[in-house]
Amino acid sequence: LHLLPYITFCLLTGGKSLLLSPCLVDQSELSYLERDVLTSRMQMVEKENQQLRGNYAEERGNNSDCSHRSMVEKCELIHVACVCAGHNTSRDVITLVKSILFHRKNPLHFHFITDAVAHKILAPLFQSWLVPSLQVSFYDADNLKPEVAWVPNKHYSGIYGLMKLTLTKALPTDLAKVIVLDTDITFATDIAELWAVFRKFSDKQAIGLVENQSDWYLGNLWKNHKPWPALGRGFNTGVILLLLDRLRRIDWEQMWRLTAERELMSMLSTSLADQDIFNAVIKQNPFLVHQLPCFWNVQLSDHTRSEQCYTEVSDLKVIHWNSPKKLRVKNKHVEFFRNLYLTFLEYDGNLLRRELFGCPSQPSSESLRLQSALEELDEDDQCYEFRRERITVHRVHLYFLQYEYTPTEDDADVTLVAQLSMDRLQMLEAICKHWEGPISLALYMSDAEAQQFLRYGQASEVLKNRKNVGYHVVYKEGQFYPVNLLRNIALRHVNTPYVFLADVDFLPMYGLYSYLRKSITQLDMSHTKKALVVPAFETLRYRLSFPKSKAELLSMLDMGTLYTFRYHVWTKGHAPTNYAKWRTATTPYKVEWECDFEPYVVVRRDCPEYDQRFVGFGWNKVSHIIELDAQEYDLVILPNAFMIHMPHAPSFDISKFRSSSSYRYCLSMLKEEFHQDLSRKYGAAALKYLTAERNI
Repeated sequence: LHLLPYITFCLLTGGKSLLLSPCLVDQSELSYLERDVLTSRMQMVEKENQQLRGNYAEERGNNSDCSHRSMVEKCELIHVACVCAGHNTSRDVITLVKSILFHRKNPLHFHFITDAVAHKILAPLFQSWLVPSLQVSFYDADNLKPEVAWVPNKHYSGIYGLMKLTLTKALPTDLAKVIVLDTDITFATDIAELWAVFRKFSDKQAIGLVENQSDWYLGNLWKNHKPWPALGRGFNTGVILLLLDRLRRIDWEQMWRLTAERELMSMLSTSLADQDIFNAVIKQNPFLVHQLPCFWNVQLSDHTRSEQCYTEVSDLKVIHWNSPKKLRVKNKHVEFFRNLYLTFLEYDGNLLRRELFGCPSQPSSESLRLQSALEELDEDDQCYEFRRERITVHRVHLYFLQYEYTPTEDDADVTLVAQLSMDRLQMLEAICKHWEGPISLALYMSDAEAQQFLRYGQASEVLKNRKNVGYHVVYKEGQFYPVNLLRNIALRHVNTPYVFLADVDFLPMYGLYSYLRKSITQLDMSHTKKALVVPAFETLRYRLSFPKSKAELLSMLDMGTLYTFRYHVWTKGHAPTNYAKWRTATTPYKVEWECDFEPYVVVRRDCPEYDQRFVGFGWNKVSHIIELDAQEYDLVILPNAFMIHMPHAPSFDISKFRSSSSYRYCLSMLKEEFHQDLSRKYGAAALKYLTAERNI
């Protein structure tokens, strides 16, 4: 006890564990003699602590980690189930999964009960994550709703908070046991240790639970507080061990239903969803429950006894953020818990794609395809890194924030499609002010940057009030900015018949959304192949009085406040727009394709995708316009539409292009290969593109 002023907890950054260990602080302030005395005293206290911990472990039934670990076969498959619904829970569950994957040494099979939103997010995320020795299955929550919809529930989790009651029916009949977790759980140890606890169940026990650490079920929190019946303090259902085969034999479904019906006659509704019903069943049938040591579910809601679950941080196994306040909960060690959670929240998920040594897994068809493609590449090729980027699989988290879209009646709706990285984040609010229609954005970010974006989006009054913006996070990997992959991901996840293919550093004119919808109808886009061109301009000024009309824009052009886009450095890119004609045009006019033309266009959603071989800077849009022309799209200039490019620092990729002759050489090789593929695809019609390129 005398050592407490000198001892603190610190993070072992060089070790294998994320847990904290005691370490000395302020040693420089101690004299040599003091250190000697302190060291001696530390050894004595540590011996006493070890003895106390041994006694504590005996009392709590806490066998050593080694004995827990040895009870699980080396390659035994561990099954985990979660109920997951909506955008927010789909984000939360990823942090849980990361914490499990970080510590695990066994193959895993996750079983997710999901609504349509969570399935749309999680299925492609796990498919693109490519974690070895990991299986994922999904079960439609809609099919289970009739099982629990009759139970009135006041808990904020709604109907999904009752679905753990249905797992004996929802999960495969040949699945004998499963660990069931809430999504607000963080693991601080190998989940195999928890799986090993199944072997401690007696012949009749079928449900493993930790005692509830609040006084809720004691009924003394406030006057007239009347909780559901429970055994003693009751049990918390954030972490459950279920012996499914045993529960099926005793007809669990009938058991919980009859109990719920009886209690609802007086209670009228549940307050804590499935937890109330589990506790009522256990109150009547105490033989069913196997009480887990409380470190398997350290509950961080206010006014709990969670601090009695551990004497030091190595005792911690599972942290449960079961307060609506989440990370803002009151606990004297909350800073440590918060840092542990944030570590996994921002942890690079790509690092979890590691093989389990000694546990060979059957590679997925996607993994085999990638391995085959990788073997075909020549590592001595000067452009190896460019070619490898094309076959890289990036983790994708679709609909990172809440998204809602209501289809319009006129079938002429259009989505603005763009991509960005962290350095363009400041453009989002301005774009949302200029464009009121739906938006689909692919954001190239690290795990940590994605969390910064989340905080930014939740704090911004503009962004948090816009639900028709789909944010699709593509996690960073590789050397290059995968610009066309990002565009394709944003393009694939639009819900409107038409798309406006833009870049995030452009601001559309006010009213462009409604103007494009009218133009789509007037130009009969549904029955013709057209690409409507929105003329592009630019300003070199960071502060611009944005023109409210074409007349104002022309005036600013004449004064030199605005310019036609890139006329200083890359005239060919937009010259075919014919800005001189546009100045006086009042009706749309058709233009012919020319070499290096790269306008911003409105097309049908089923347009060709972008060619993903082009990464970083160069030819990423040019190649797409060539493809549109090859498929006989008419390029039509809109006379009363415009967009303005806002100034920004040069991207890292354009700097590499300008400074590296190898980069420029590889780009020329990719262009040549693109033309060869074009010839194979379109035959003689593609010769004009190669001829035009060579005539430059």
